[in-house]
Amino acid sequence: MDAKDSGDGKQNTADMTQFVQNLLTQMQTRFQTIWILNDDLNNNVLDEMGERISELEQSINDLRAEMGAEGTQPPPSPSKKDGSAA
Repeated sequence: MDAKDSGDGKQNTADMTQFVQNLLTQMQTRFQTIWILNDDLNNNVLDEMGERISELEQSINDLRAEMGAEGTQPPPSPSKKDGSAA
């Protein structure tokens, strides 16, 4: 192996090291971006679920209030409503 071969080997090693460092930097950037997007998505999903739960609670409370206003009587049957005999 002469001096030129030794210099080429060092250059190849330096090039490979730089390539790997660049690749690792790109991967880290992409993972950080994915992490941020995933975190935002999770927050949005949790917010939406919270809103749905609040709406459901309100619907339940409305139904309770409606049932309390009507008492415990069952709703009229459709046959009595339209005038036909059962």
